Amino acid sequence: MSDNTHEEAHTGPIKNPKQLLLAVFFSFVVPVFAIIGLVYYVSSESKPSTSAAPTSLGGVSEDDRAKGLAARIQKVGMVEIRDANRALQTGEAVFKAQCSACHTAGVANAPKLGDAAAWGVRIKTGLDALVNSALKGKGAMGPQGGGDFDDVEIARAVVYMANAAGAKFAEPQRAGAATATAAAAPEAKK
Repeated sequence: MSDNTHEEAHTGPIKNPKQLLLAVFFSFVVPVFAIIGLVYYVSSESKPSTSAAPTSLGGVSEDDRAKGLAARIQKVGMVEIRDANRALQTGEAVFKAQCSACHTAGVANAPKLGDAAAWGVRIKTGLDALVNSALKGKGAMGPQGGGDFDDVEIARAVVYMANAAGAKFAEPQRAGAATATAAAAPEAKK
């Protein structure tokens, strides 16, 4: 038989059940209280009071409370309803209202109105690319889509500027207006 007389004893830091219970306590319970203390510390910053304090005692006035409440519950977004059947603005009118500030003076390398050399390269890309650049923005020009004018009106302004530089683009119409115009044209010939 083999001689196995030596037994190796456990040499870890926990030697009995009492030490095991203390280790569990300090490993789990103490960190929970530390986290609760940190949460209390972080959340205990001074915050504006929403209680009605009288103004004669140096408290917050009713107007200030109303403004503070309105600022805290303000809307994230707004919906604006427009008349979809209103008359479209001409390209020239949209240019004067929206585009002339930069495209008349050539601000931030914007091609000037009537500059055939500057517009020539852009015209070669086609009307769709020009309108897409106007609606989404390009370079220093911000996006024009979703602003004061309809996308078709912005496209009309692009056509106006491109045609002033020598392009021969047709002025875009609304989808419904184009079909109504096309249907009315044969009737006018009769």
